[in-house]
Amino acid sequence: MKTLPRILMVFAVGALMMLFLFPMWRITLYAPQYPDGVTMYIWINKLEGETPGTIQNINILNHYVGMKYIEPDAIPELKYFPTVILAMGFLGLLAAGLNRYWGYWVWAVLFGIMAALGMYDFYLWEYDYGHSLSDTAPIKIPGASFQPPLIGTKDILNFVAESYPHTGGYLAGLAGLLALGAGWLSLRLKKKAA
Repeated sequence: MKTLPRILMVFAVGALMMLFLFPMWRITLYAPQYPDGVTMYIWINKLEGETPGTIQNINILNHYVGMKYIEPDAIPELKYFPTVILAMGFLGLLAAGLNRYWGYWVWAVLFGIMAALGMYDFYLWEYDYGHSLSDTAPIKIPGASFQPPLIGTKDILNFVAESYPHTGGYLAGLAGLLALGAGWLSLRLKKKAA
């Protein structure tokens, strides 16, 4: 029973590492000309579309209203997020090695802070993307912004934009819950032993 918190923490690290195997977020745009939607997946280290031409199609649509092109190589977070996640994985294994309730909780709090900062950074990126419009856009709509929702659904002109976590994002959330559970169980076992 004493090893159960350790096992939970190792599973938490494993769930977090799934960010390298599954997208963490998806944004889908629906419109009359795209009834099935155009979906972009955000990974820990790349942006991808459902098809090879998806990002190009989104950039063509963006051009008409003066939005910036989506250029994955110009997004610094895609370069350093993998290192942050690997560091969190190492710290998680360190917490499992220590097998102390406070180690698990410190990791969970740190993970929560990193996740909140990541969401805030994502919001700022979306805000800039939807509000910094070119003066030379073929279509100009005074006072309009084209920021997709952080989470949820939003009407943008004749488009409906959906933004939700994807498999990697849900598994990362599970990692935080597992770490909290490991801390709670470790504390309970310590009190029982006392």
